[in-house]
Amino acid sequence: MDTVGDIEIFLVTFPGAEALLCAEAREKGFIDPTPIKGGVTVRGGWPEVWRANLELRGASRVLARVAAFRALHLAQLDKRARRVAWSEFLRPDVPVRVEAACKGSRIYHAGAATQRIEKAIREELGAPISAEAEVVIKARIDDDLCTISIDTSGESLHKRNHKEAVHKAPMRETLASLFLRQCGYDGTEPVVDPMCGSGTFVIEAAEIAAGLKPGRSRRFAFEQLAGFDEATWSRMRGAGDGAGGGDEAGGEVGGDGDIKPAVRFHGSDRDAGAIAMSRTNAALAGVAGMTEFRQHAVTDLVAPSGPPGLVIVNPPYGNRIGDKKQLYSLYAALGQTLTSCFVGWRVGLVTSEATLARATGLPFGEPAVSVSHGGMRVSLYLAGALT
Repeated sequence: MDTVGDIEIFLVTFPGAEALLCAEAREKGFIDPTPIKGGVTVRGGWPEVWRANLELRGASRVLARVAAFRALHLAQLDKRARRVAWSEFLRPDVPVRVEAACKGSRIYHAGAATQRIEKAIREELGAPISAEAEVVIKARIDDDLCTISIDTSGESLHKRNHKEAVHKAPMRETLASLFLRQCGYDGTEPVVDPMCGSGTFVIEAAEIAAGLKPGRSRRFAFEQLAGFDEATWSRMRGAGDGAGGGDEAGGEVGGDGDIKPAVRFHGSDRDAGAIAMSRTNAALAGVAGMTEFRQHAVTDLVAPSGPPGLVIVNPPYGNRIGDKKQLYSLYAALGQTLTSCFVGWRVGLVTSEATLARATGLPFGEPAVSVSHGGMRVSLYLAGALT
């Protein structure tokens, strides 16, 4: 694998969140970040592919685009797929899975296209084809142009290996990070989530403050590709973890991993099981020392001592609860509590319906961003410092 070469890297994200991920990629120093439908393209060599998987909080997966050619019929697809330099990035001893999609092309049968590419890999490289393979080749045939990409992530990047316990209707870590970014959160202020579920917003905020890399604890599909350099990867993965973030948060990271910041991150929920989950997940993520979780109702919420910061909340909405009357009273109670107890705090609220956001009585404008999440369109509403 050429570790210096220049390839197009496609960072997949939630539809509607492309601009947010683009801003993150630019902030992280990736070359030529460009938002397109469904994600962001950047350029770089294979180390940049590895770094994208390791460091980007808002990407769902990272695809390396390794070949592109026109194919007007299956015989041509077969011939040109055999010319792809598979040995430059695939190993003959590692199983491969192929997924093809066709749109607006003379080749319209995705299953037949998949079979042709599988056959090319098997016969030209000798790699076994398996439906359970971790290494996935994605072929997209759009307007007769076949683009070959490798899914370098494997499992979706929201699976960071830090969460054992999951509450109902969980917020994905990747989306939580993007919403925190849209709220203007930079790791230097306290965060409160009064309906924390399994603790995703609170833990994500604490990790950002501590400078912890989101991919630090998991494996990736690219580790099974040809030319993967374990030594380089180990240095990349270990460099800077926990360094600097504690300073940004006004605190320190101890030698034993115990983080003692000047600002803390607070979650609460009326469900005792949710609080137990949140504490377990915070410990797994290494941020137990920065976080605090308490069981109580929204009406018992009080602002923590210290400077104001951000309240971010993902209340029940849509089909997550049956009785709409309960929803409106819940949102109203949330708004009343925040208005009376959180003067000076900013608020970010995630919901699927504008009427629910209005029920809080908080000064929300139009949605700051709307994304597709779990088959539902959800929006983030923002309010400036409450008065």
